[in-house]
Amino acid sequence: MEADKRAATISIEISHPDAGVQELFFEQFMEFKNILHSTLNEPWEWELHRAEENGKTISRIYRQLHGVNVFNKNDWPALISFFKPRIIALDEFWSLVKDGFDALR
Repeated sequence: MEADKRAATISIEISHPDAGVQELFFEQFMEFKNILHSTLNEPWEWELHRAEENGKTISRIYRQLHGVNVFNKNDWPALISFFKPRIIALDEFWSLVKDGFDALR
């Protein structure tokens, strides 16, 4: 989870020094895409490779809420309403699919 002066983001981030292994994990998440979206009750954005500011390449599955500021107390209810149900849903999703990742470890 991340929030700043412009937006809030919740994501699953995949990073591995071996780009091939990172891609395998991403593909495994793709296998469970319908379960993820069904558990969350919404579609999320999917990025296979994204260059971070520090030069690191990650893959991520995410959802953003624009127009909120974590430093503005008036936005806190919107931030909580954004994060809370998605955290709960991600926990439920992981409990359903975690065994599908055992072979990749």
